[in-house]
Amino acid sequence: MSELLRFGVSAEDELLQSFDRLIANQGYATRSEALRDLMRDALVRSRLEEPPETAEILGSLTLVYDHHAHDLTERMAELQHDHHGLVISVLHVHVSHDDCMEVIVLRGPVREVRLLGEALLSLKGVKHGKLFVTLPSREITERKSATLSSHKHGHEHKHDKSPIRRQGV
Repeated sequence: MSELLRFGVSAEDELLQSFDRLIANQGYATRSEALRDLMRDALVRSRLEEPPETAEILGSLTLVYDHHAHDLTERMAELQHDHHGLVISVLHVHVSHDDCMEVIVLRGPVREVRLLGEALLSLKGVKHGKLFVTLPSREITERKSATLSSHKHGHEHKHDKSPIRRQGV
């Protein structure tokens, strides 16, 4: 971690009081911790606005679906197997007699991760879902010109280059 620097911030009293209540409710011990998280979030959002298609991202896709839907689990599994290089892990939970939830952890080029997410979300029988994307931590504070490049650290996955097919839309 780099050296900590101190800086001053001016804010209206009402704004600061509201912020203090918010961060206290969220469990922050100090304003500094909350501001650092806000800064990181702003950096990630700005770098994900228009990333290069080959930029590596991390994602978690949460799906709630009807496990009685015809062939849905097979189509979901097929898509994940077709793009196994993007899938790091899958958590499957039986939430009720009719519903299941899956959380799929993804890593890979931004375009491929988003396309796989869209393909899974659009399957007939998926009731709701959301793809959350972020950056590997080493890229959050890098300068934008160096950010989102393809770094070679010996742990990249070979990604399946076949196009992602939407099924059962």
